Amino acid sequence: QVQLVESGGGLVQSGGSLRLSCAASGHTFRSYVMGWFRQAPGKERDFVAAVDRSGGSTNYADSVKGRFTISRINFKNEVHLQMNSLTPEDTAVYYCAAGPFYDSDPARYNTWGQGTQVTVSS
Repeated sequence: QVQLVESGGGLVQSGGSLRLSCAASGHTFRSYVMGWFRQAPGKERDFVAAVDRSGGSTNYADSVKGRFTISRINFKNEVHLQMNSLTPEDTAVYYCAAGPFYDSDPARYNTWGQGTQVTVSS
């Protein structure tokens, strides 16, 4: 039922920051676990971060822990990914996803946005 649209991607220098946003339509947003995933050319879609329904618990991939922060603002139907200390290895298409389980497996998410490109230059 929920539909997702990502924004905020772009080109940034190594060491810089970006904030990605995901806007959700519908009025069942609070019932979904929200996650961010990324996919680089020729690679699988990898877990980045997840936040539970209330926003009280978060989980991060080891590669982004300490640099990225996921958050949600339920009354605005938004989820965000603050990305700091970016490196070229973070270059990928970033996807917002919604699902019924607090999980790092992309197969457990059933609604996806179209993605937003993040490119980090050296």
